[in-house]
Amino acid sequence: MEKAKKLPPLVWLLLLCFAWQGAVAQAPDIHKIADQVDKHYNSMNSLQTNFTEVYRGGGMTRNETGVMYLKKPGRMRWDYESPTKKVFLTDGKTAWFYVPGERQARKTSVKKLDDFRSPLRYLLGRTKLEKEFNGLSVMTSDKSLTAGNVVLSGIPKGMEDRVQETRLEIAPDGSIVRISIEELDGSFTEFRFQQPRENVQVADAKFKFAAPPGVEVMEATELEP
Repeated sequence: MEKAKKLPPLVWLLLLCFAWQGAVAQAPDIHKIADQVDKHYNSMNSLQTNFTEVYRGGGMTRNETGVMYLKKPGRMRWDYESPTKKVFLTDGKTAWFYVPGERQARKTSVKKLDDFRSPLRYLLGRTKLEKEFNGLSVMTSDKSLTAGNVVLSGIPKGMEDRVQETRLEIAPDGSIVRISIEELDGSFTEFRFQQPRENVQVADAKFKFAAPPGVEVMEATELEP
């Protein structure tokens, strides 16, 4: 049986060069992806989306679902529906957190707010992804929820003393479908967004909080659920 012929070294070198060039050509461009995200959200006036929130830390796991609303300028509301009803909202200046049935509601200035949900209020109209994260890059080791999506990694500016890594899963249209945050203490928070509705009618009153009768409003330093 005739032995297979060995390829000359020069041919092998050319094949390797072509393979490398093909890989480079197919590698996602972080600048183009970030720009696509910016354009996607900066063209919106409002957004309504279902969400799932998962938290793991301190020996516990918490899974919650609900609906999030965003509206220019800087207004945001999270209506938690399961397993416990609660609301987290901001009108752009003040943030509130309240669990229906409780006798106290908490509020704080958004300038003092240290909360992973809070930066999302800036998505509409003023998104600049590469300015919001240090070391923003494309990940190849994180499997996306949906084929065709891209996962980005970085550390939110101003949260370097708390966050080890944040991952953003980006759909082909530039929308963010998942945000995962790993903190320095080992705790983990993930938000997944489903069934987004863009430029929907959302009343301004939805971002204002009126305490029910008998509920005391307390100043707080944090508004974690």
